[in-house]
Amino acid sequence: MESTSSQPPLHQVPISALSGIGSSTAAKLQRLGISTIQDLLLHLPLRYQDRTQITPINQLQHSAEVVIQGTIQSAHLTPGKRRSLIVKIKDDSGCSLQLRFFHFAAAQKQQFQSGRLMQCFGEVRRGQHGLELIHPEYEFINTSTASLSPSADMAALTPVYPATEGLTQKKIRQYCQQALKYLAQLKELLPDEAVLPPQLMPLSQAITVLHNPPPSTNISQLEQGSHPAQQRLCLEELLAHHLNLLKLRFTKRQFKSSPLPADTQYIPGFLSCLPFALTQAQQKVYDEIATDLAHHHPMLRLVQGDVGSGKTVVAALAALHAIANGQQAAIMAPTEILAEQHLENFSNWFTPLGISVCWLTGKMSTKERNTALEAIQSGQAQLVVGTHALFQEQVLFHQLALVIIDEQHRFGVHQRLALTQKGESNQYTPHQLIMTATPIPRTLAMSAYADLNCSVIDELPPGRTPVNTVAIPDTRRPMVIQRVQHAIQEGRQVYWVCTLIETSEAIESQAAEETAELLKEQLPGIRVGLIHGRMKANEKAAVMAAFKEGNLDLLAATTVIEVGVNVPNASLMIIENSERLGLAQLHQLRGRVGRGSVASHCVLLYHHPLSHQSRERLSIMRETNDGFLIAEKDLQLRGPGEVLGTRQTGVANLKIADILRDQALLPTVQHIAQLLLTHYPERVDTIIERWLDQEVINYARV
Repeated sequence: MESTSSQPPLHQVPISALSGIGSSTAAKLQRLGISTIQDLLLHLPLRYQDRTQITPINQLQHSAEVVIQGTIQSAHLTPGKRRSLIVKIKDDSGCSLQLRFFHFAAAQKQQFQSGRLMQCFGEVRRGQHGLELIHPEYEFINTSTASLSPSADMAALTPVYPATEGLTQKKIRQYCQQALKYLAQLKELLPDEAVLPPQLMPLSQAITVLHNPPPSTNISQLEQGSHPAQQRLCLEELLAHHLNLLKLRFTKRQFKSSPLPADTQYIPGFLSCLPFALTQAQQKVYDEIATDLAHHHPMLRLVQGDVGSGKTVVAALAALHAIANGQQAAIMAPTEILAEQHLENFSNWFTPLGISVCWLTGKMSTKERNTALEAIQSGQAQLVVGTHALFQEQVLFHQLALVIIDEQHRFGVHQRLALTQKGESNQYTPHQLIMTATPIPRTLAMSAYADLNCSVIDELPPGRTPVNTVAIPDTRRPMVIQRVQHAIQEGRQVYWVCTLIETSEAIESQAAEETAELLKEQLPGIRVGLIHGRMKANEKAAVMAAFKEGNLDLLAATTVIEVGVNVPNASLMIIENSERLGLAQLHQLRGRVGRGSVASHCVLLYHHPLSHQSRERLSIMRETNDGFLIAEKDLQLRGPGEVLGTRQTGVANLKIADILRDQALLPTVQHIAQLLLTHYPERVDTIIERWLDQEVINYARV
């Protein structure tokens, strides 16, 4: 079909333009996300079947998918509870094969007349009377033109598409073949001057190959997603996601922010009071932040730093920029324990400087809450620390200039937006500093956070010691308890982490409450504390204070202590049922020890039998303390959606591309994105809309 300027683009041509697609079929295709001819062209096969070779019946093997060609010998019905239609065919090898149909119409039996030549495809199964095909796909062949070669529509590898109820593979193939006739109308959107990997092919050729792979096509490549035709489409899909985020970044950059230049009022005094000097990595990241804050457009910076790398100090320096310029800063943390840790740190640092630090969580009394709300609205509170409560409707800031979000992957985009909007007054948008102690692999960060500038604190403060990690079966628990007793006798403190609060019959995990009681019995004279997420805020604060002050020797806890807890004297951690936790969570928990100068240890207790993936996770934890290496392994094991936590701008919803498999394409993606934005901006939205669902586009725009 020739393309003319009068023809609408394919993303506007409904599938009803194709023959045989009425309202009922269109509704079924809609369930697959197909409403236009462009959608149908990009509805690519899940896998392929090789129907290009006919297999003689005497060479059949059990479970093989094969094409058989033979002459019908007989067709009859078998009686019994499960009536079936049995068709017997014979081929030139002189051997016979039985075809079995459980679901059939009366007229269907009449088709299978003796002497008719037929070709069928199916999986070889073992029946009571030898090998057979059950419900094979079949067609009858004109004997005058028959030969030992595939029929015309089997001259290529056969695609198997994502399907839905009421749509057979045969129908989907027919619709896709019709759609290919419109292929000339699908515009090539990559610039001619774009430098592409040499093996990649033009868009129309790639789509043709994927719907109709020639018999010589490497099926192994297709199965792995590495065929040049697939890679061409992966490139464009990754490009669409990248462009969408760059557009988001550009949009954000159009907002105005209050510039926050460095001050001499607070920062020198703050730095002089710290018991340590900034590491080179901290200084570098702070310099990047200070440069951003001095501008008239909002800072959008993600700071990654491994557990204990000193991100909070850098955040404090950023907050001082806002406060010294007469404005407010807010820090939002995902849990009360982490928020309380921030409150303690910032109060210790800022109160001597005469800075007012305010606290706001959902579990405060009405009186405490009203007092805090008034201080925030009047501007008396210069720094506000809190949890999700910060972005609730009743919270009004006097002049919010900087939003700091810790452990950003724990929050949804809408929650972060709600806090940012608290400062959008007088046409000013707050600066944003986003922090995470869960290192994000560079591969993923390039795609998921293209709208942010990224900084990395890749150096631990002096005196921090690597944690020695061992994995021990829970059958050796008595030995572990002896080790705990020895550590406490040496004046050290211990965490014992459990994955449940209460005992569950459904999950074989040691609950924190039960464990605390058992440890009290088995370790007489040892002061044991308990902390979990269901406790009230003041109860948790009291337990943590007692542990930090050395009034408790052992803390039995759930994973609520994963982030934000800093007790330098704690040098031993036991993690129950460690095989149930992911790499990132194990690494975060382990980061609670090793904060002092003494050698620290982490014991991963596991329950037999271990799955292959659990064994691999524990092995990685034993081998390295490098958070970024662990993050890369986590990405390989769990995929981008899980590593990111909350769904991030659609990166986990890629239709064809795989962010890990296709990471070699990312430099090319970035190169083409800049070409398009600079010289072909009119193509950008077309590429984005070709590959991204409107929901994902809208999600990113938030």
